[in-house]
Amino acid sequence: MPEFDYTDLLPMGPDETEYRLVTAEGVRKVEAAGRTFLEVDPEALRLLTETAIHDISHYLRPTHLAQLRKIIDDPESSGNDRFVALDLLKNASISAGGVLPMCQDTGTAIVMGKRGRHVLTDGADAEHISRGVYDAYTKLNLRYSQMAPLTMWDEKNTGNNLPAQIELYAEDPHGHPDEYKLLFMAKGGGSANKSFLYQETKAVLNEGRMLGFLEEKIRSLGTAACPPYHLAVVVGGTSAEFALKTAKYASARYLDSIPTEGSLSGHGFRDLELEKKVFELTQKLGIGAQFGGKYFCHDVRVIRLPRHGASCPVAIAVSCSADRQALAKITPEGVFLEKLETDPARFLPETTDEHLSDDVVSIDLNRPMSEILAELTRYPVKTRLSLTGPLVVARDIAHAKIAELLDAGEEMPQYLKDHAVYYAGPAKTPEGYASGSFGPTTAGRMDSYVERFQAAGGSLIMLAKGNRSKQVTQACQKYGGFYLGSIGGPAARLAQDCIRKVEVLEYAELGMEAVWKIEVEDFPAFIVVDDKGGDFFQDTGSPIITIGRRA
Repeated sequence: MPEFDYTDLLPMGPDETEYRLVTAEGVRKVEAAGRTFLEVDPEALRLLTETAIHDISHYLRPTHLAQLRKIIDDPESSGNDRFVALDLLKNASISAGGVLPMCQDTGTAIVMGKRGRHVLTDGADAEHISRGVYDAYTKLNLRYSQMAPLTMWDEKNTGNNLPAQIELYAEDPHGHPDEYKLLFMAKGGGSANKSFLYQETKAVLNEGRMLGFLEEKIRSLGTAACPPYHLAVVVGGTSAEFALKTAKYASARYLDSIPTEGSLSGHGFRDLELEKKVFELTQKLGIGAQFGGKYFCHDVRVIRLPRHGASCPVAIAVSCSADRQALAKITPEGVFLEKLETDPARFLPETTDEHLSDDVVSIDLNRPMSEILAELTRYPVKTRLSLTGPLVVARDIAHAKIAELLDAGEEMPQYLKDHAVYYAGPAKTPEGYASGSFGPTTAGRMDSYVERFQAAGGSLIMLAKGNRSKQVTQACQKYGGFYLGSIGGPAARLAQDCIRKVEVLEYAELGMEAVWKIEVEDFPAFIVVDDKGGDFFQDTGSPIITIGRRA
């Protein structure tokens, strides 16, 4: 019989994070039972959480910003790669001002903590952390996205972005019994929706089959979650839920310090060689940073976990352009938070937009719809546009209400006939601004409405982020419509530089889900689906690897 050999499933290496002191208050050493304990006040947990939510809503890690700059400097990047990277750096510079959050979807607050055995609290840690989440979301210009179920079918926005997802564990982080270590994340819907679990078998456990399998699944991620991505792949797992959770943490680079080799003890490890091969695969897909090119991903993490012999889960997750997470720790010396970049402008290049992308076509949205359509039909898929004029904003709930009108035999609202529709929902508007952060939402959620709306004369020009289904391409070809892709991610820059006026047209009671009319100037977009059956994503659909590829 093998000897007993305990291991953590994910043994962590040394913590090399650079932290900043939030406060030295609210923590103290106390002596009891011949041992020294760290006592933590509720206010320390609340303040740390409020500060963390503020920071991850406005600041990014320097390593992430350096990766964006790398795209601009890489001669192999496409013009669209560089244009997206530059826009995201500009967005980060605006967001770092602390007024406009980097993304309009300010996410679900997720907190994971590991409390050492010598850390004392009043036991209501999750409540104090939730209070910090509440304070951040209600005080800052963030968006409330959490829906409380009232019945199985009815729900209502909680109005404060609670509840948060809070998971607390009792263990000595990095061998320190008097430390409390935490990970704070803000996960938007677009990014969260790109977490997938596949129940596979041992047949996938060879390099050729695995790479073919991963190519198929990575292509299916599309661009709706705002690439370039930090991609995580987890193979194996003691359960399906553990595989998915590991993928989420890996996408945040939380598990970078785990071992790089396996052992008979069964711990998880990073496969650095497969990470390199999967990253190279992503660079050959042609999808690039949203509109064609090389940089679909910034990097890749691949983690191999132990598994039951009859199960082989494979989990995939991404962290998007709003790469929002920060580590924290509470020690006898005080309350500390990971030091994020407060001066992202230092990563901006000297070059201008004109040096970074192809020619831009200006589109005047003040003209009649027939004239705008006649202008768009002159240009091929992938053409970069600059939009100026009025847009109507409508997303999930508004589309459902308009569909109900059509069901009742009423006419398509004139505003959807006269104007392009922008799928979006704003964050709160700061004082002195025309708009809060106001980036595009995922287009695919509205796919089921397109054919019907276009048949009724509406939604002939749609603006959002991500790829669309074949039914949208077919509807646009049938009714002469277009889908324009906006850059996913730079919500703060769009609010500051492109959106000049915002007013509610209908359904004001829906809050950010209302129908809005906005005036934009030099709003960036690309033709993704045209009126001739063209679809940008069809051009990136050919497989690279065929070994083991599924039919």
